[in-house]
Amino acid sequence: MEFQLRLTISFGVFACLLSMALATPGTATFYTQYVPSACYGNKDNGVMIAAASDPLWGNGAICGKVFNVTCTGPTNPVPHPCTGQSVVVKIVDHCPGCGGTLDLSREAFATIANPVAGIIKIDYYQ
Repeated sequence: MEFQLRLTISFGVFACLLSMALATPGTATFYTQYVPSACYGNKDNGVMIAAASDPLWGNGAICGKVFNVTCTGPTNPVPHPCTGQSVVVKIVDHCPGCGGTLDLSREAFATIANPVAGIIKIDYYQ
């Protein structure tokens, strides 16, 4: 029993470290009008959502995918914007020409960073 518990904990730590190692760096901005969306039209998908930039959009193939997003630092003079938390968001929209890799809902952005920053550095993974 003790061996199984150690094995389970070890696997969990390994999986967490592996997922962090596979994270992709990018930038995030935020938006405030969630409906309609490019993926779901007028369907409300809550507030822990995001829009994908052109490089990620893939003609809508990213719709519905879920990403873990963590703030890693500032991109402008706002000091220490990160809260130290991560957020899980669902891709529901496309942000053509937006200033970041992911355009998070304001609520998702505020979970990981001070919205005053406007744009932040992130790591994200599916």
